[in-house]
Amino acid sequence: MTKNQTSITIVLLMSLSEDQETISVLFIFFLLIYLMTVFSNFLILLLVVTCAHLHTPMYFFLGNLAFLDMSYSSVTAPRLLSHLITQHWSMSLSECKAQMFFVLYFAGSEAFLLSSMSYDRYVAICRPLHYSQVMPWHVCIEMVSLIWLSALLSPIIFTLCLRRLTFCGPNHIENFFCDLPHLLQISCTDPTINVLVLIIFGVIIGIVAFVATFYPYVRIFRAVLRIRTSDGKIKAFSTCTSHLTVVLIYYVSVTFTYLVPDTSNFLTLNRVVSVIYTLITPLLNPLIYSLRSKDLKAALQRALHIHRLHPDTATRRR
Repeated sequence: MTKNQTSITIVLLMSLSEDQETISVLFIFFLLIYLMTVFSNFLILLLVVTCAHLHTPMYFFLGNLAFLDMSYSSVTAPRLLSHLITQHWSMSLSECKAQMFFVLYFAGSEAFLLSSMSYDRYVAICRPLHYSQVMPWHVCIEMVSLIWLSALLSPIIFTLCLRRLTFCGPNHIENFFCDLPHLLQISCTDPTINVLVLIIFGVIIGIVAFVATFYPYVRIFRAVLRIRTSDGKIKAFSTCTSHLTVVLIYYVSVTFTYLVPDTSNFLTLNRVVSVIYTLITPLLNPLIYSLRSKDLKAALQRALHIHRLHPDTATRRR
C-alpha cells in the first residue's frame, strides 16, 4: 500500500439508538436545542450590533462568542439530525475530515476568545479608571482578528499531518461526529507522529489558553478581597460571574471530552459528554449571559417595545 493511498472512502458513525421511538424523541430534542441555540445566539448578536448602549468591549466579545456558538453548533447538529432522520450513520472520509477541521477551529477560537473576555473583565474591575485607554475599539478588533486567524493554525497543521496516514479500515467511529482522535483510531498507518503533534500543540495551546483565561481571575479575586464592604465585593464580582460560569462549563466539557478514555467502559459517558460539549454548551452560553445581564434584558425589552414602568415613574405620570 502506497503512502498516500486511501482504501476507505466512507466512515460509519455510531448510532445513538436502535429504537425507533427513542430516535424520534432524540430528533425532536436535538432539533429544539439547535433551533434555540441559533435563535438565542442570533438574538444576542443582533442586539449587540443594533443597540448603541451595547457597543462596548464586553458585548463586542460577547457578540463574537454568540457567532462562534452558532457556527460551532452548525458543524455537528444538522448532520446529526440528518442521520437521525435517514438512519444512515455514514459520511465520506473527506466530509469527516472537514467536520474535524471546523470542530477544532471553533473549539480553539472559543478558548482564546474566553481568555480575551477574562482580560477585559480584569481591566474593568482592577483598572476601571484606565479602561477606555487600555481597551479602545481598535485593540478589541485587533484581539478578535488575531483570535480568528491564529485559531486556524492548529487545524491546518493537523489536517496536513493526516495526509501521511492511510485509512484502510475498520471504518467505524465511536461517536456521532468526527474529531481528530477518532480519525487517528481508524488509521492503518502508524499515527505516532500525528499523536505527538496533537499532544505538543494541545498542551501548548491548552496551557496558554488556560493561563490567559484564569490568571486574570487571580488578579480579580485579589482586588475584590481588598474591597472593605461586602456590598462592594458582591457588586465587583457580579460583573464577571456570567463569564466565569461559561469558562468553567467550557473547560469541564473539554476535559471530559479529550481526557476521558474512549473505551467501551466509558462509551456511554463519552456520548453524553459529546452531546453536552457540541450541542448543549452553545445553548447554555447565551442563556447564562441573557439571564445575568441587565443590559441585554433592557435591550431586548426595547426591541420588543416592552415598557415596564417603575412605581415612581407611574406616580409622576399620574
